[in-house]
Amino acid sequence: MPDSSEPAEALAVRLAEIDERIADAARAAGRNPSALTRIVVTKFHPPSLVRDLYALGVRDMGENRQQEFSAKAEDTGDLVDLRWHFIGQAQTNKARAIRAAASAVHSVDRAKLADALDAAGEPGAPALDVLLQVNLTDDPGRGGVSPDGLEALAAHAAERAGLRVRGIMAVAPLDVPPAAAFDRLPSLGATVRAVVPEADWISAGMTADFAEAIAAGATHLRIGSAITGPRPERG
Repeated sequence: MPDSSEPAEALAVRLAEIDERIADAARAAGRNPSALTRIVVTKFHPPSLVRDLYALGVRDMGENRQQEFSAKAEDTGDLVDLRWHFIGQAQTNKARAIRAAASAVHSVDRAKLADALDAAGEPGAPALDVLLQVNLTDDPGRGGVSPDGLEALAAHAAERAGLRVRGIMAVAPLDVPPAAAFDRLPSLGATVRAVVPEADWISAGMTADFAEAIAAGATHLRIGSAITGPRPERG
């Protein structure tokens, strides 16, 4: 914990405020707030912040850079029931390191990555929860499989014994209103469920657009600096 109680108190206040806003958005959409998973993204923050969040009851943490992800997961390995979500673009040559630390990977966007994550599993290890990232833009340079390729990717990933397809992940484009972008989530989720009926997770929504994501059916929200505070300067 910090030397002063003020940072811990400020963290608790921000966490409570975001959780209240999430609950309000869920109720406004006719949904039960308890059905949502809030993932706190701790990008660039030290492992001590993860421990502070854990002390406040947070159990789902997210990172998008493999090196930082692996280091924090190792540093906090003593925290019981802590779940690490990898939410960033993944290189196939980092698959083993990602799988070793991850409870779930939200960014599977191609067959080769599904294969690499599957192959990285230790014999007898539980299947890894994965989400298929869908590109909601027309820019192929953005992360995610095209909507047209989603069904084939779902079928491919579902055939990998070391993976468990849980649903989809998406990021709202910067040049489209979030509600308009997220309107596509239910149909995209249905595409995956046609292949894997139990794959009902939808990972969408960040600080600026989680209310729109909740209205569109998101089950997992990825919230960063609104909870953690400003990110430290990188050294």
